[in-house]
Amino acid sequence: MENIALIDSFSEFKDDKLIDRVTLMAILEDVFRNALKKKYGSDDNFDIIINPDKGDMEIWRNRTVVEDGEVEDSNSEISLSEARRIEPDFEVGEEVSEEVKLIQLGRRAILALRQNLISKIHEHDNTNLYKQFKDLIGDIYTAEVHHVRPKAVILMDDDGNEIVLPKEKQIPSDYFKKGDNVRGIIENVELKGNKPQIIMSRTSPDFLEKLFEQEIPEVFDGLITVKKVVRIPGEKAKVAVDSYDDRIDPVGACVGMKGSRIHGIVRELGNENIDVINYTSNIQLFITRALSPAKVSSVKIDEEKKTAEVFLKVEEVSKAIGRGGHNIKLACLMTGYELDVIREGVIEEEDVELREFSDEIEGWIIDEFEKIGLDTAKSVLNQDVEDLVRRTDLEEETILDVVRILKEELED
Repeated sequence: MENIALIDSFSEFKDDKLIDRVTLMAILEDVFRNALKKKYGSDDNFDIIINPDKGDMEIWRNRTVVEDGEVEDSNSEISLSEARRIEPDFEVGEEVSEEVKLIQLGRRAILALRQNLISKIHEHDNTNLYKQFKDLIGDIYTAEVHHVRPKAVILMDDDGNEIVLPKEKQIPSDYFKKGDNVRGIIENVELKGNKPQIIMSRTSPDFLEKLFEQEIPEVFDGLITVKKVVRIPGEKAKVAVDSYDDRIDPVGACVGMKGSRIHGIVRELGNENIDVINYTSNIQLFITRALSPAKVSSVKIDEEKKTAEVFLKVEEVSKAIGRGGHNIKLACLMTGYELDVIREGVIEEEDVELREFSDEIEGWIIDEFEKIGLDTAKSVLNQDVEDLVRRTDLEEETILDVVRILKEELED
């Protein structure tokens, strides 16, 4: 039977583990009804019987018997003489059921029908895939590197699903080769045409938070809460933690003895420096903690402007700012306040902004100092030259020239 032969050709779909029997039958019926509509104009009077387990199918057309010469719709009506050629005892008004062979639809229609079925199956798979990964957004996921492109790494999971890790979602020190297992969070699922594109990220603060959940039992159990995470991927991160149980030291539990608990997380993130601090609703104390490892002398807060002046001893300033200005930048992100570092003992009124020296110091050099939070003459003069060489892209000779210019100008 040609019906069976056609259904057999769909065996790759019949056995697809992603499609249950009921869904497959619904898809098959929908596809065949579309083909019948094109051929006969309507499918209302057709019965379709499908048995995907056996690979069998039958299509029956039901027509009402009318007097000869009174057929108005050849799809839903049949003349008495034609009906009696099927069975001699049919009478006017009775219903005739006649099996329709797929070959009657025509070769071109059958090819179109097969293509339509393939399309429907893929559409079903894509819908399921989209729903599956939409529910996984924000969760850690592991997949294997399939191939590496200049702008993205293409990963493949155990089910053969393709996952994209864009270059901008990779930690700067990440280096992957084919076959490597990669961990990240499912950040987004985008529809490209009808096909879902699954986006992974390793730079999201959520990835670090989920790593804490995975690696630290007290976080997983809810005894310790991660209140906020801020990151400069691959460089530095700050994590604020809290516990409702006064017997638990949340920072100690997260870091572990000699950093044993957090070591795996640091390694996963390409040796990203992670500061874990105790969360508090006391904003003054929170700012002080957020600027660690620097020791803050005092904090003056402007609630309305969301700014704070942080007073530190001169030797603590470089710690507060951090390499490349990372520490103070993360402290601002963590607290939600713009922090202005004030050196104790320095009379701010006597200080001069670096930009005032733009006639003698080139703009790109001033930019380098501003990157690490040094925007006044005295803020530069209070720094150790060797430390400035380490923290900027400037040569020692250039820094010494700047120091000489600033001293001469301030003395005048």
